[in-house]
Amino acid sequence: MASNSSGWWSSPAVRMGVSISVATGLYGISFGALGVAAGLSVWQTCALSLLMFTGGSQFAFVGVVAGGGAGAAALGAASLLGVRNAVYGMQMAALLGPRGLARLLSAQLTIDESAATALGQTDKAEQKRGFWTAGVGVYLLWNLFTAAGALLGNALGDPGRWGLDGAAVAA
Repeated sequence: MASNSSGWWSSPAVRMGVSISVATGLYGISFGALGVAAGLSVWQTCALSLLMFTGGSQFAFVGVVAGGGAGAAALGAASLLGVRNAVYGMQMAALLGPRGLARLLSAQLTIDESAATALGQTDKAEQKRGFWTAGVGVYLLWNLFTAAGALLGNALGDPGRWGLDGAAVAA
């Protein structure tokens, strides 16, 4: 599908990226609630989401902190899980060929979902649309729902009571 005469929304990669963004973003509620329950402030939970932006690593970090582990142990566990994104990053850099600021932004947005959406396309233009749609979409929705979960976390009480502690495993 090299030509897209019907518009941006008719792109298979965009439709896939948007649906993945919504589904993944909703798990941010769980992360936000668990972050606050682990003892992080709302701001710390949101900053972790904005800067670390890799769900598995974020859940690992919060899990270690919640279990009484030191910050260094939490960072170590999160970093080990984040190594896979470096592998994806090399593949995405070769596939997309970003330059300048786009290269820095693509590094931040290289996650399981953006890589899978890009690699699920056969057309070069669709690969780029898929990567950017999923990457930006997940980033925005994950952080929005993380903030919501963190703000609601105290009101919800124990995240386990709502099944939010199992959301990462379910995902």
